Amino acid sequence: MRFVDATDMVDHIKAIKSADEIEAIGRMAAMQDEVLQALARHIRPGMKDFEVAAYAQYAGQLRGSEQGLFIGSSSPAGRAAMYKPRHQQGREMREGDAFTLLIENNGPGGYYGELARTFVLGKASQELLDTMALLVEAQRHTLDHLKPGAMPADILAAHNAFMRARGMREETRLYAHGQGYDMVERPLIREDETMPIAAGMNIVVHPGHATASVFTTVCDNYIIGPDGPGECLHKTPKTVIEL
Repeated sequence: MRFVDATDMVDHIKAIKSADEIEAIGRMAAMQDEVLQALARHIRPGMKDFEVAAYAQYAGQLRGSEQGLFIGSSSPAGRAAMYKPRHQQGREMREGDAFTLLIENNGPGGYYGELARTFVLGKASQELLDTMALLVEAQRHTLDHLKPGAMPADILAAHNAFMRARGMREETRLYAHGQGYDMVERPLIREDETMPIAAGMNIVVHPGHATASVFTTVCDNYIIGPDGPGECLHKTPKTVIEL
């Protein structure tokens, strides 16, 4: 008997999506857009952070989702609304607060995507708006490098150079990666990834930036085409959502 490590072969098979898979991924992205729209109508002062996350999970399951993660928190103006898990989501929201939520759930058919935005119960600060604008630019910069044949280590290096040039912190998280039946799958946009970018991949790009006074991110999925990413699968505007 001979044992063969087929991990790399299987990972490459998983990474390239068929036409049917891409259709299912599109339905997932539309579902997540609808969840965010439902949240915008539902969030109000007096709710606790976990109630917002629970409503996002509920709204997704009504639309065919089965499971996922919903992390985020609120904060008053002048403090960063960081990602937090369920056991840290006990804060009660007030008028003027910011709330950042990351929706990482699967859609009808079981395929995963990610969508994140920051809500403000009132008017957003100029610092928050400026940070979001820079991150939208950072996301576009990464998308410009997601060409078939590109190596993840080079993409990460280019992103960190972009962030440094604008006085923002280099990325130490996994800020972009493949998705499918797994929430996180290859290629991973980091220095040790050996799988090049290829047409047919479902890639999520979610640069973020945090200081003591502000945190936000922009997070969306793209299908890689022959010349690079196609249109954004999510239709939610890439802005801070003021309520």
